[in-house]
Amino acid sequence: MSASATVDERLAPASVVRRLLGRPELGAVVGAAAVFVFFSFAADSFLRASSLSTVLYSASTIGIMAVPVALLMIGGEFDLSAGVMVTTSALLSSMFSYQMTANVWVGVLVSLLVTLAVGFFNGFMLTRTRLPSFIITLGTFLMLTGLNLGFTKLISGSVSTKTIADMEGFSSARALFASQWNIGSVTLKVTVLWWLVLVAAATWILLRTRAGNWIFAVGGGADAARATGVPVVKTRIGLYMGVALCAWISGQHILFSFDVVQSGEGVGNEFLYIIAAVIGGCLMTGGYGSAIGSAVGAFIFGMTSNGIVYAQWNPDWFKFFLGAMLLLATLLNAWVRKRAEAK
Repeated sequence: MSASATVDERLAPASVVRRLLGRPELGAVVGAAAVFVFFSFAADSFLRASSLSTVLYSASTIGIMAVPVALLMIGGEFDLSAGVMVTTSALLSSMFSYQMTANVWVGVLVSLLVTLAVGFFNGFMLTRTRLPSFIITLGTFLMLTGLNLGFTKLISGSVSTKTIADMEGFSSARALFASQWNIGSVTLKVTVLWWLVLVAAATWILLRTRAGNWIFAVGGGADAARATGVPVVKTRIGLYMGVALCAWISGQHILFSFDVVQSGEGVGNEFLYIIAAVIGGCLMTGGYGSAIGSAVGAFIFGMTSNGIVYAQWNPDWFKFFLGAMLLLATLLNAWVRKRAEAK
């Protein structure tokens, strides 16, 4: 028998096809291609440059939050307060700046600190009480929903904030959080740049750092991870603070795009973030997924939500398509994972 024949097949380099089959986002990429082709034929205006701008913007507003939610799900947890936390951060910036007649950047920084504190609270309560993250973050969701409405009415006298467009620092803050560029006939909003940067950073963390190994280990089994020296508590708290950081970014975009904030916004958006992450390959049980997959899931959301409009269909059907995609993506992801494990 030759020497090459005696080499353990586990040590042989994996083929390109085998590596692709093992990627969590494979199913999402196939789904994104199918959705793109479908709406290319169903809607004549779908392939226009202006339509691409709208699709990318819709995808980026969901994608900014889908990235940290995906990391959190890989770590085996959920955050049902993510949607209203976005609104909380926007309200804090607006009302603090207006009431204190301070530079807008003061309100922005105060909002950052408070939002990060909410994320820390979620992670701390989870690790100390050992209650399911569903219960912890559902409680936070309800508290933030009440606080958003109660404080806004108490301070502003209505359900929306006062305008801060004439205050010092507004223009520079808008340039960072809500600017846009025209490239030919394509209008590119800054949220797309934020989205891509966050996807790149999260991918680097997951694949190239010790913290990424910790996230996968905690999601695969917290007790086993703790036994091998993984700082489970710090990892979970860090993941929830990551969700809070991205909620702050999204909240500032809403504030500086529209100048005023409605206190009831954000309710229900947490499910869109989770759906984007699941479509992108994240398992509900944790330990598996990718940040790139969440980006593809958000892109599918953007294509579907706008493709229905361009095809001049009744937009009431959007939720049906979203639910169907969620089920199909979950089944496809399960099949891809089984094939990868079998290989």
